[in-house]
Amino acid sequence: MNLQLYMHPLSSFCHKALIALYENDTPFEPRMVRLDDEASREAFRKVWPILRFPVLRDEARGRIVPESSIIIEYLALHYPGRTALLPADPQAALEVRERDRFFDLYLHVPTQKVITDRMRPADGHDEIGVAQARAQLRTAYALLEREMGGRTWATGDDFTMADCAAAPPLFYSAWAEPLDDFPHVAAYRQRLMERPSFARALREAEPYLHLVPKAPA
Repeated sequence: MNLQLYMHPLSSFCHKALIALYENDTPFEPRMVRLDDEASREAFRKVWPILRFPVLRDEARGRIVPESSIIIEYLALHYPGRTALLPADPQAALEVRERDRFFDLYLHVPTQKVITDRMRPADGHDEIGVAQARAQLRTAYALLEREMGGRTWATGDDFTMADCAAAPPLFYSAWAEPLDDFPHVAAYRQRLMERPSFARALREAEPYLHLVPKAPA
């Protein structure tokens, strides 16, 4: 198979790439990477020495494509399908890219900070960093709350790359910073979870979700 995606079913950034692939029924071979397994880690290192996933390998074009946003743009360019995740209009595409970066930087990154800190040993927690991440999440939620009152998807009526970026961190918000005070964002989260492409990614992640550390009681 031409396309291979190096990924892990729990990774939120991998979910983002998977949503794009599933939106257009793009044929690909998933290659699960386990960084805690030496053989898996070293095999992946030969593909991408940075050891961060997702990474797309396109054997037909001899390309290694890292980073979820670039993977989605690469797929839109070389493997387009029924769902245009990037609008043809340059101004509309710019808005999608801006939202994509907003979700990655201000939802994805702080969500990962909160959750991964719980995996640290007892004497290695970063309480200040976690507090800052949770505050950033609430600020981002508040901005998104004002925008989503009259919208179905992140930039309007069409599902785009921005929604691929929003879905995973908003799903994991239940583990990081709940959406109790943000009803429009919570409703958007529900629509994302019901989107068939993301619902499929979540089904595939379900056997591993018990490994995600929950918030302290």
